[in-house]
Amino acid sequence: MRSDWKRPETYSLPGEGERRIMLRISYDGSLYHGWQAQDNAVSVQSTISAVLSELFGKETIVYASGRTDRGVHALSQVCHFDTSSDIAASSYAVILNTKLPKSIRVSSSEEAPSGFHARFSTMSREYWYLIKRTSEMLAWDRERITGIKALPSLSLLNGYASVLAGTHDFTTFASARDPSPSKVRDIYVSEWDEIKDVYGSSVLRYRTAGNAFLYHQVRSMVGTMIGAAASGESIDAFRNRLEARDRSKALRTAPADGLYLADVSYDSEKYQWFEEKYGR
Repeated sequence: MRSDWKRPETYSLPGEGERRIMLRISYDGSLYHGWQAQDNAVSVQSTISAVLSELFGKETIVYASGRTDRGVHALSQVCHFDTSSDIAASSYAVILNTKLPKSIRVSSSEEAPSGFHARFSTMSREYWYLIKRTSEMLAWDRERITGIKALPSLSLLNGYASVLAGTHDFTTFASARDPSPSKVRDIYVSEWDEIKDVYGSSVLRYRTAGNAFLYHQVRSMVGTMIGAAASGESIDAFRNRLEARDRSKALRTAPADGLYLADVSYDSEKYQWFEEKYGR
C-alpha cells in the first residue's frame, strides 16, 4: 500500500536559480548496457548526460524514474535534469533529438512541477514483454522480441497472471542479487493478450503495472509462466510457486530483449481503485 512505501522524506531539488526539466524518452536497449552510467560501458544515462553537459558547458546529470538493465528497451521512460539556462522547456525535445543518436528519442520536454523528482514522485510503472513464434521472427525482431517455438495457451497464461495481481511477497521471482529488504510489491495489472505487429504476425504480450518491481522480477515471472504453460501446469500449482517465497521455485528468467518499460505515471488517481480495494 502507498502508506507503506519507504520513500525518503527529502531528496534533491533544483538549486537556487535553476529549473527542473522533465523528459519523456524512448530507447533501443539492445545498444546500451542499461540505463545506469558505468565506467567502461555505454549507457543511456551517460549518453544523454554527455549531450547536456556539452550543451550547457558544465557537467549535467540526467536522472530517471528507475534503471533498466542491459538489453531492456523503453517506450516511455521519464527523466529530469536541472539547469539555469533560459531555453524554453519545450525546446529541449527538439534540441536533444538533433544531438542524440537515433537509438534514443525524446518525445516531450516540459517544466517539471514543483517538488517533482523523476524517481521519487513516481506512482506506477508499466512493463510489456513481447513474444513471437520463432518461425515468424523477422530480421529486425532480433534483440527486440523474444522468440519461442510455440505460443502457449493464452487462457492458461492469464490464469497464472491473475495469481500475480494484488499485494504479494515476490521472493520467488526476485533475483538473488536484489538488495531490497522487503520483497512485497503491489501489482495493479497482470495480464496477457495477443496483438499483431505491423506485418500481421501474432505477438504475445504480457502487461504488468505496479508501484515498483524487484530486480529481474518481470523477466522471472514471464519465464516461469511460459515454462509452466508449456508443461500444462495447473493454476493452483503456479500459485504454490508464488506462495513458497522460494527462489528455487521459479523457472528460467526470460531474456532481456523482449522487455519494455512502457509507461511511467505520476498520477495518484490512476490506480486509486487498488488502494480502495486492498488498502489497510
